Amino acid sequence: MKYTQLGRTGLKVSRLVLGTMNFGPLTDEADSHAIMDAALAAGLNFFDTANVYGWGENKGRTEEIIGNWFAQGGERRDKVVLATKVYGNMAADGDAWPNHDKLSALNIRRAVDASLKRLRTDHIDVYQFHHVDRSTPFEEIWQAIDTLVRQGKILYVGSSNFPGYKIAQANEIAARRGGTIGLVSEQCLYNLAERRAEMEVIPAAQEYGLGVIPWSPLQGGLLGGVIKKETQGGRRASGRAADTLADPAARARIQAYEDLLEKHGLEPGEAALAWLLTRPGVTGPIVGPRTAQQLDSALRAVELELSEELLSGLDEIFPGPGPSPEAFAW
Repeated sequence: MKYTQLGRTGLKVSRLVLGTMNFGPLTDEADSHAIMDAALAAGLNFFDTANVYGWGENKGRTEEIIGNWFAQGGERRDKVVLATKVYGNMAADGDAWPNHDKLSALNIRRAVDASLKRLRTDHIDVYQFHHVDRSTPFEEIWQAIDTLVRQGKILYVGSSNFPGYKIAQANEIAARRGGTIGLVSEQCLYNLAERRAEMEVIPAAQEYGLGVIPWSPLQGGLLGGVIKKETQGGRRASGRAADTLADPAARARIQAYEDLLEKHGLEPGEAALAWLLTRPGVTGPIVGPRTAQQLDSALRAVELELSEELLSGLDEIFPGPGPSPEAFAW
């Protein structure tokens, strides 16, 4: 496994991030534990979750599965850089009691303690804001975070789904207040087929020293060889991938992508992950395996070296917006 520092921090993390969103809803506890054991054995030390994972009446279940794994010992907790998130409504029926969601100081304090209990640990390494809270000023948010850092309950803070201007606003207010280093990471939607983050989010992250952690690196399976799987009688596309393939022009683009990678003898999903590892500012993409076999495939991506010819071909199929601000200024 290869490692890098998370943004401007001294924290060393693996170039792949283990996403745990499937643990509980799609992968049972025993298989989830086996995947985490395999990830750790392969040197993958950065695990990502969220308090709402498990979904519906099972919100919090994913954190519980991770906590039960930590409780098995064997230095599991000591070896993992643990990231979780706060913002979501934790009520099973979706009807949150006032102050039981978003980023008020009250909910942050409550949510941290609840996550620590489920995760069976005394601290969270990277505590992430799952979304922008338009109702809570950053002065209040940072006051709550400073308290938690002093208490030893969290070490670093990251954002998720933040636009560039909110990354700037959050860190400028943190700098004015002092006492906190501000955001150190941004978890955003970013992949070959969805490159809008290159316009402002990634430039802002680089300017302020945030590590970029792409989620949905395969665009909901679209970049994982979905057409080839269909023709071979495998799992059919669903969700965003199916919606995209319903457009003939988009389907032709994905076919061209799969044909290009077949020419180079590469698996589409592995190449899509390897492409993200070449992108400026990217710490590592989040991979969310449902099975141990899917984890093995993701791990191979770290060792791939993509040729300039292939990188150019991928840019032709999935052109990015171009440099910022020229991409939107003229």
